[in-house]
Amino acid sequence: MANVMIVDDEEIVRFALSGKLKEHGFSVIEACSGRDAVDRCMKEDIDAVLLDLKMPEMDGIETLQELKGHNNHVPVIIVTAFGDIPTAVQAIKLGAYDFIEKPPQVSKLILTLDRAIEKAELEKKIRNLDSTLESSFECLLGRSSAMKRVIAQIKQVSGSDFSIILQGETGTGKTFIANIMHNLSKRANGPFVTLDIGSIPETLIESELFGYEKGAFTGAENKKTGYFEMAEEGTLFIDEVQNMPLNLQGKLLKVVEEKKFYPIGGNSTVNTNVRIIVATNSDLPSELKRKKFRADLYYRLNEFTIQLPPLRKRADGIASLARTFLSEASMEFKKRVASISDDAVDFLVKQPWPGNVRELKNTIRRAVLLCYGNELTMQMVSQCMGDTNETQGKTELSNLQSQSFPMSLEEAEKITIRVALDHTKGNRTKAAQILQISHPTLLRKIKMYDL
Repeated sequence: MANVMIVDDEEIVRFALSGKLKEHGFSVIEACSGRDAVDRCMKEDIDAVLLDLKMPEMDGIETLQELKGHNNHVPVIIVTAFGDIPTAVQAIKLGAYDFIEKPPQVSKLILTLDRAIEKAELEKKIRNLDSTLESSFECLLGRSSAMKRVIAQIKQVSGSDFSIILQGETGTGKTFIANIMHNLSKRANGPFVTLDIGSIPETLIESELFGYEKGAFTGAENKKTGYFEMAEEGTLFIDEVQNMPLNLQGKLLKVVEEKKFYPIGGNSTVNTNVRIIVATNSDLPSELKRKKFRADLYYRLNEFTIQLPPLRKRADGIASLARTFLSEASMEFKKRVASISDDAVDFLVKQPWPGNVRELKNTIRRAVLLCYGNELTMQMVSQCMGDTNETQGKTELSNLQSQSFPMSLEEAEKITIRVALDHTKGNRTKAAQILQISHPTLLRKIKMYDL
C-alpha cells in the first residue's frame, strides 16, 4: 500500500482527496502546511506527494524545494488552479513529476499517481542494482581509487557499441574486464569470443579471423569458420592487437568499416555484426610513430580507451583483492582458510608485482593450497611468491652462468625462456625471435614449463 501525502491548507480539500485515494487502496497522510509536510517527510516513509501551490507562509514552490532537498527521489505532483499553470511548469523544472488542474479528475489523478510511484520504484531498483554492481566490481577489481575510475568508465561505456581499447601491462585483467563489458552490454546473450594474436603464428592469423573455404589452399580439406563469424551478434575480443601484421591491420580496418569480409578462397561476402574490444600491453601511440601500427586502424578502434593501472600503482586495493582471491581459492580447494593476517597484507602491499593481478592471484592460490591452518600468515605468503619478474629471472640466469655444478637442460631452458619473455614484456612472437626458435615451439615449451 503506497503512502501518499496530501499537502493543502484547506481541510475540505484534504478530506475530499483523502477519501478518493483511500477508495483506490492508497494510505494517506495529511499535511496542513508546507512546513508540516517537510517535517512529516523527514519522519515518515512517503511514496508520493500531492502538493498545492497556493498556501500561506510557505508556498508550494518553497515546499517543493525543501522536500527535494530532503528526499530528491520522492515524486511530487502539483495540484493547481488553471491560472497558476505557468507556476506549475516552473515547479516541474524544479523537479516536480507532473501537475494536475483543480478540481482534479479522479481517474487522471489515480493514473498519474500510479505512474509516478511506479517510476520512482523502478528508479530505486536501478539505484540498488547500480550500488550492488559497483560493490561487485570493487570486490572483483579492487577498491583502490585508481580502479574506481576504471569501474566508472566500464559502467559508462559497456551499454554502447563503441569499439574499445584496453591498455595495460600483462596481468592487469584486460580479458576479465572485456568479458565484464560484454556481459553488461546489449550483446550479452551473444557469444564472447577471444582471439590472442600473440599465441598465433603470423601466417595463420588471417584464416583464424576470417575463416576459409574448402580447397582454398593445400591442406584446407574442410571449411573453417573464422572468429568474426563465431562472434556474430556478440563481442570479438582481440588480445595483443599490437602483434597483428600491418597487412592484416588493413584488412581488419576494412571489415570494421564495411561490416563484411571475404573468407579465404570465398567468392561472396559475409556480413558481420560484431562489437570489437582490443587489448594491448604496448603504448599504441608510440607504435604509430614507429610505423608498427596503422594510424587509421588505431583511430577507428579508439572510440574509447580504458587505461588499466598496474597493481603497483593501486596498492590501496591489494588487500581487498587478496581477500577475494583467498575466498575463491578456499572454495576451489575445499579448505577452511578464513582470513589473511595483517602483516601478510602489509607484505603483499610492499611487493612490486611485475605480473600484476595475475601474479597476486597465483600467489594467494598457492598459499591457500599449502596453508595448514585457517589463516594465511606472512611466512606462508612470502614462500609462495612467484619468481617470474625480470630481476629475479636475470639473477637466476647469472647464477646459471656461474654454476660449477651440473644443472638439467630443462631447468636452464626454463630460465632462459623466462628471461626472454620478461625482456619482451610477454610478447611471445618477439621472444621466439630472440631465442631463435619457432613460435609453436615456444608455445609448447611455455605450456610444458608452466610459464
